[in-house]
Amino acid sequence: MSNFLNQFTKDVEANLPGFIAVCVTEVSTGICYVSHSVKADFDPEIAAAFNLEVVKAKKNAISQLGLDSKIQDILITLDNQIHIIDVSENGEYFIYLAVDSSKANLGMTRALLKKYKKDIVSEL
Repeated sequence: MSNFLNQFTKDVEANLPGFIAVCVTEVSTGICYVSHSVKADFDPEIAAAFNLEVVKAKKNAISQLGLDSKIQDILITLDNQIHIIDVSENGEYFIYLAVDSSKANLGMTRALLKKYKKDIVSEL
């Protein structure tokens, strides 16, 4: 598993323009399986811990509204960054990703994350 996750972080950094940070987190426990940042002052594990609360709140909202739906991703747009919380189809994991909004292509980023999250479910 460790080799897969290390390769995953290298691939994400290499293939996503504007890459800042990534973290893979288990939803039920909050355990971070891997994290990586190109900025020393950006801790993706702390960001993922806070964003886990966003995922849980959204899941609760979906339940309370009686919706028959699952979260695919949550997009948070800041002044100069895009943060994506991409939840696996089984709802067990999420990829937290931060990119520079002036360099990232949102469509390409979401497409790559979709591929990566399928790999994560099969490997973890």
